[in-house]
Amino acid sequence: MRSTFRVLFFLKRDKTKANGHTPIFCRITIDKQEARFGIKKDVDPAIWEVKAGRAVGRTSEVVEINSIIDKTKSALFNVYNELLLSDANVTAEKVKNYFLGGTTNAHNLLEQFTRHNEDVERLIGISKSKATYQKYEVTRKHLCNFIKERYNLSDISFKEINHQFITDFEVYLLTTCGCNANTTAKFMQFFKRIVIIAKYNGWIKADPFANYRIRIKKVDRGYLTQEEVESIIEKRFPTKRLEQVRDIFVFSCFCGLAYIDVKKLRKENIRTSFDGNLWIIGKREKTDVTFSIPLLDIPKRILEKYEGTLPDNRILPVPSNQKMNAYLKEIGALCGIDKEISFHLARHTFATLTLSKGVSIESVSKMLGHTNIRTTQIYARITDSKISHDMNAFAGKVKSMGEKLAVNQ
Repeated sequence: MRSTFRVLFFLKRDKTKANGHTPIFCRITIDKQEARFGIKKDVDPAIWEVKAGRAVGRTSEVVEINSIIDKTKSALFNVYNELLLSDANVTAEKVKNYFLGGTTNAHNLLEQFTRHNEDVERLIGISKSKATYQKYEVTRKHLCNFIKERYNLSDISFKEINHQFITDFEVYLLTTCGCNANTTAKFMQFFKRIVIIAKYNGWIKADPFANYRIRIKKVDRGYLTQEEVESIIEKRFPTKRLEQVRDIFVFSCFCGLAYIDVKKLRKENIRTSFDGNLWIIGKREKTDVTFSIPLLDIPKRILEKYEGTLPDNRILPVPSNQKMNAYLKEIGALCGIDKEISFHLARHTFATLTLSKGVSIESVSKMLGHTNIRTTQIYARITDSKISHDMNAFAGKVKSMGEKLAVNQ
């Protein structure tokens, strides 16, 4: 039996613009299932006939609007009839996608995003990290919810993505999703990568991101001072769990490894290097970049403390990240440290302390496993103690100048 196919044009009154004009939308209905899209034309509601689904009057504006409506309606009926010849299950969504994309295999955003993420998932452990895959997936889910809420669609053609779509999605992330500015910027970056792929494949001609700038705000990464690290090292804790978490946290403060990289450490990661000393050598889970870090005395003592006590060649008793961060809050309170302590703070602390003590930014970048030295520069903050140290050194160098001045007076 032939499907019931209807096309109706209506005003999207909740999107009325500042000049009072309202966007015209088209609704396709097949067997009570609907699909909608905007025809990229606005109209003054005063000249719109709701029942007829078209503008009324004899002005050139009315003629232009009704011409677009007639052409759109005619094209949709042609699409519907063409699809009936090759597809037993013609839906409103298929007609809309064919019309907007010009092909039954229209290149739609979420469809291609899903395919891309499946490829990324297969590359986990080869050239991609699990964290990267998860970020792409979260971005896709936010886009899916946004398209459903804003357009009442399950997907949208790449050709429908314009500057307005991009800015609306940004506002959605900041408001509905409650994301901060930098998190929103990161999601926009992942979204943009999918759009760029579409452009490279010839699915769209122009880059809709061309006039949109993604802004990452500089954030002053938190860190612990040397005195705060010493207070944690010297503190006696009432329970074994807090003592172990303290040891693992301090270990990272002196090697700069992220949580997952510490958790993955095994005996084979501790090796004697070219200088005859022990080094921590491995690859970062996040970027697959090799890190090589000399094993200092404090982390070496921590490893000796747990040597031979753990299964599977593990060298530290690392709990889950959730438990680790919960226990670190207890440790911070017990040590009187008024900072939000998480495990990643240890990595920030390592970067800040090494740079402030004169270790070159190139060496710190390599030890952290950064792929770009600009990432390391985030930690190159100037602390008060560094200013004091540098000015004392400067004072010593110019002391003789002051003595000469005294002699000449």
